[in-house]
Amino acid sequence: MPSYTLVWLLAGSVLCLLELFLPSAFVAFMMGISAFVVALLSQFGLILWLQVAIWLLLSTMLVLLSRRFLQPRRRKSKIQDAIIAETLTEIPAGKTGRVLYEGNSWRARCDDDKLEVAPHQRVYVIRREGTTLIVMPENLLHS
Repeated sequence: MPSYTLVWLLAGSVLCLLELFLPSAFVAFMMGISAFVVALLSQFGLILWLQVAIWLLLSTMLVLLSRRFLQPRRRKSKIQDAIIAETLTEIPAGKTGRVLYEGNSWRARCDDDKLEVAPHQRVYVIRREGTTLIVMPENLLHS
C-alpha cells in the first residue's frame, strides 16, 4: 500500500515547481499548497476519497481567494489619445447626454454637476467611467 503522504508531497512539489516554469496565475501554486495541506491531514489516517475531496475543495477556495486579493484593482481609465468631442444632445446639470467622440456616440456627463452643456458644443474628455465619458466644456477651460 503506497504512502499517501508521500504522494501528496510529491504532487504539491510538482505543482509548485510547475508554476515557476509555466506561470498559470497562481493556479498551480495554490493547488500545490492544497496538496501540502492534504499531506499533513493524511497523517491522521483519512481515507483516499476524503483526501481528494479536501484537496479539490481547498484548491478551489485558494484559487478564488487568490483571484480576489492578488488581482490589481481596476482604476477609472484615463483617455489619452483624442480629448476633443462634440455634444450631440444637451447635457443637463447632474445628468447625462450624448457626445460624438472618435466617430461614435457616447453617453456623457459633465464633470461639474452644476453645469449644463448645450448641444453642438466642443468639449474636452476628462476621463471615462465605464461607458460614460466625463467631459468639460471647451469654453470654460479656455477662459
